[in-house]
Amino acid sequence: MKRWFSFIAVIILLSLSVSTSVSASTSINEKLGVPIVVYGETLTDAQQKEVRNQLEVEDRDSVDEYSVNGQDIANYIGGNPNSRMYSSVKITPEEEGTGLTVNLVTPDNITQVTKEMYKNALLTAGVSDATVDVASPVKVSGHSALTGIYKAYDEKGVKLDSDRMKVASEELDVATKLAEESGVSKEKVSQLISQIKKEIAEQNPATREEVERIVQNQLDSLNINLNPEDVELLTNLFDQIRSLNINFDELQKQLEDITASAKELLNDEGFWNSVANFFEKILNAISDLISSLINGLRSIFA
Repeated sequence: MKRWFSFIAVIILLSLSVSTSVSASTSINEKLGVPIVVYGETLTDAQQKEVRNQLEVEDRDSVDEYSVNGQDIANYIGGNPNSRMYSSVKITPEEEGTGLTVNLVTPDNITQVTKEMYKNALLTAGVSDATVDVASPVKVSGHSALTGIYKAYDEKGVKLDSDRMKVASEELDVATKLAEESGVSKEKVSQLISQIKKEIAEQNPATREEVERIVQNQLDSLNINLNPEDVELLTNLFDQIRSLNINFDELQKQLEDITASAKELLNDEGFWNSVANFFEKILNAISDLISSLINGLRSIFA
């Protein structure tokens, strides 16, 4: 009998522990507000449920939920109103001075935009002090997530500057275009954009020519070779950013974090490339050895 009482007591204690844990995990921050979740409107009910799991939305009453559609992408960044929207986001407000954190929850399904690209663009748009989680149940480029973030802030009454939002969207387009078409890795593109922003903050260029010089200097510094059209594309983008009078001095630390993150990824990529090259050499050596043995056997039995 005593054993049964002990067993029941343990079960009760465990239940209380689990209950307390769940209660703490769903506690609402009354100062900062609840997280905001924005779903791509194209998602089916099953896909939306999958995304909720991916974004760890355990209690729908503890978040504010919205959807984003093609008309939103037209309204916020002048995109195609017939766009199909799959990318979804969760934005969790953070204490002032915390900075911006971006997580790709489903990195294999966000095929073009890296977390560094998102962070760069969001800093341009004026988003700060938040944790942003991006997810999609299917493979997508990732561009529509930016519109979802803009809508989340709009729905909560936080008005982001429309010019900054449009330039941030253009920045994302330029970054993904360079990564897709110019032969420069996504990580190096992110590093380049962060470095140019840092130089703009330090030098405060007054003319387009000065912006062009900064762009070219950073291209040379990072050993990136672009065709004249792509250099022009970058110069036009950063001339627009210059005209917005964004105080990148305040964002210096976050820009440095983006640069460091991109460098780290580049180093990892170099490591794995060297591993791949090593094994490729071994396989080639084995192949040559087998070929020579076969040829030798042929000459013996010919």
